[in-house]
Amino acid sequence: MTQTPAPTVKVECLARRQDQTAPGFRTIPEETPVAFTYGGSTHAVMMATPADLEDFAVGFALTEGLISPGEDPGEVEVVASELGVELRCWLPGDRQRDYAERRRSMAGPTGCGLCGIESLEQACRPAPVLADNALRVSAEALIEAMDRLPSAQHINQETRAVHAAAFWSPASGLLIAREDVGRHNALDKLAGALARQTIPAAQGVVLMTSRISVELVQKAARIGAPVIAAVSAPTALAVRTAQACGMTLVAVMRGRDFEIFTHPHRIIEQASAHVA
Repeated sequence: MTQTPAPTVKVECLARRQDQTAPGFRTIPEETPVAFTYGGSTHAVMMATPADLEDFAVGFALTEGLISPGEDPGEVEVVASELGVELRCWLPGDRQRDYAERRRSMAGPTGCGLCGIESLEQACRPAPVLADNALRVSAEALIEAMDRLPSAQHINQETRAVHAAAFWSPASGLLIAREDVGRHNALDKLAGALARQTIPAAQGVVLMTSRISVELVQKAARIGAPVIAAVSAPTALAVRTAQACGMTLVAVMRGRDFEIFTHPHRIIEQASAHVA
């Protein structure tokens, strides 16, 4: 039986250091095709890091709208072959029938979640409008959360070549981090981990090590996350989408500095952050 590939690989290289070149080694992330099948039908093939694949399967189903937050995610079987990894998924109850009726096929390169969509309307589909709960996050806590993220990026510590998505809450701190060569994949893995551990995304902040694209906002909204924060800048469409769906978008987090682009009322100066 073929084993699932390891998430990292050690390879030989020629390393130039201080004007000298010598044989060396570098640990780099694996990148492998991951196929999502539902009831035997292929839905998508993504290039991804082969880690936390059960989380990936559940999170992808959530952010694609195949299941809803809090719903039974169905069954997942991870099957590796020489060509890649297949995530064989069976949606619960009527969801499988509904899926068959609206089935579409999508293939994407690294980190691309929109390739293969059949219309402009699908690409610009609106994100769910978020309820304005009592979540408030102090600026100091948000800075500390992002500062802690590198220590949770175990694959990146080895490779310096993958993105991370993490979840932080005022009550519990930095709870989960997931990594992948694709930033969209990392967020899907995080979404799946939250669902499988029954942690409500509405009670905290999604942290990203990348720029914020529109699809990251759409995915975060579908799992009910009211705040997304990232180290790099957002796109204009991401800002418009976050504004429309009621999400607080924080970006360009560098040291103690950051910029709030939408719904700033959730980020407060005092330390008495809370959540309903």
